[in-house]
Amino acid sequence: MKTSIPGVPVFKLYGENQAWPTPDLLHCESIPKRSSLHHWEIKPHRHADLFQLLYVQRGQAVVEVEGRRSDILEPSIQVTPPLCVHGFQFSENIEGHVLTLGAPLVELLEAQLGAPLAVLASSGCYPVGADRTYINTLFAALLKEYEGSAPSRELVLNSLVNVLMVWISRRSQQITPPSGRDERNRQLLGRFIKLVEQHYREHLTVEDFAHRLSLSSVHLNNLCRQLAGQSALQIIHQRLLLEARRNLIYTNMTIAQVSDSLGFTDPTYFSRFFRRLNGQSPNAFRRGGSDT
Repeated sequence: MKTSIPGVPVFKLYGENQAWPTPDLLHCESIPKRSSLHHWEIKPHRHADLFQLLYVQRGQAVVEVEGRRSDILEPSIQVTPPLCVHGFQFSENIEGHVLTLGAPLVELLEAQLGAPLAVLASSGCYPVGADRTYINTLFAALLKEYEGSAPSRELVLNSLVNVLMVWISRRSQQITPPSGRDERNRQLLGRFIKLVEQHYREHLTVEDFAHRLSLSSVHLNNLCRQLAGQSALQIIHQRLLLEARRNLIYTNMTIAQVSDSLGFTDPTYFSRFFRRLNGQSPNAFRRGGSDT
């Protein structure tokens, strides 16, 4: 499997090359289910378009995010945004859950909440403190609903995730109350992401987006790097790449049709774009294989 950064794999779920294994836009499992298969160590890797929340319920964990290591010694939720290099080492008595959210679900949740989920834009660790029983119950309900097939399952799952997002956002504000400037920057980032969602097929330049936000391109790039850990162009390209992947997995469109639907004027250029960001040609990605 090729990667865009040498030595740092980009997985859907850790240790897997396969496409997203479920029609759901989220995935929920216990920490031991996957980490026990890898001797309690999840080596540094990235997810191209997934947000992950690791809930350490009992036991200990060493977290490495972008080369910086820290210890989780009490029940806490670790947030990891897309493209963030991260890894974990767990004690063998670890208990807890891993909740993985696809980018389209995060966009849906933001629309329902009426505001960007700024707390998901950067990595952070949030001790649950006195809310431990509440968070235990919430994750238990998430896992039960995820593994079940009861009526209105998707609605209940989205509602539970919304509750969790509100809790994390409140805890983030308790730890570091936002200044007026921080709040304005988060709002600007949210407006930019919504503009990207509306216009990514049009291949607008960063300058075009910045002009619509009444910002300079330098200011927009700085804001994106500060709050999202990516340049404005990377955010635009990742949205294009996400839609390309979805079309390749879930539709029977030809490569030329996918290219045209995403606003590329030349299928050859689309294939080069896809290979550069994804490490595979569109055909290889669709087959679930590799060019190597």
